[in-house]
Amino acid sequence: MLAGIAFGLLGRLRIEGAENLPKDGPFLLVGNHFHYADPVALMWLCRRQVEFIGGAQFVFAPKTVHFLPSVWGYLPAHRGGYSRSTLKGALSILKQGGILALFPEGGVWAQVLRPARPGVAFLAVESGVPVVPVGLDGFTSLFKVWRPELTIRVGKPVGPFKIEANGENRRQQLAAIGRDVMRAIAELIPEERRGIFSHDPKLREEAKKVAAFPFEDQSMRGM
Repeated sequence: MLAGIAFGLLGRLRIEGAENLPKDGPFLLVGNHFHYADPVALMWLCRRQVEFIGGAQFVFAPKTVHFLPSVWGYLPAHRGGYSRSTLKGALSILKQGGILALFPEGGVWAQVLRPARPGVAFLAVESGVPVVPVGLDGFTSLFKVWRPELTIRVGKPVGPFKIEANGENRRQQLAAIGRDVMRAIAELIPEERRGIFSHDPKLREEAKKVAAFPFEDQSMRGM
């Protein structure tokens, strides 16, 4: 309710494709991550309870909003490492028929699409649930422009995904699933925001400059 009031006051919110949200059963809800308000948008989108995976530390968000994830409650992931307890908790939510939301890029440090981290593909395969892509547009203008137009576009579910491989073949197939998920998200946002998934080779090349996952750096691992 508070999210709806906030978006109504701060912007002009439009939701497209809400009919693509499954009315029951578990699914993964995934979207692009360009702004710290993105989780609130996914929360407002669904009328069912949504659980989140998020970074253990909020490196790029203003300190004034650091309390919000704890108020709602979420599964913290220590980026740049393997969060076994987080993955176990996430699969438990899906097994109970819940909705799990996450941002496949693993953080917000740019305003164009970047590669997916392995987590979204792993959860999709291990749980066998569909993945619902969401495109979030206009949220980067919040607090910068008077009541900007905010758009949430919901795409048709992709998956379920299944692979039968081990070792390097499994990693390659998981990476391919991650790319499929990101392409589904890319189709829901403007071309200039699609980053490395853009149809424009110049935009893809420019996006490579910010595509690297910053939490691989030793000074940021575990955040």
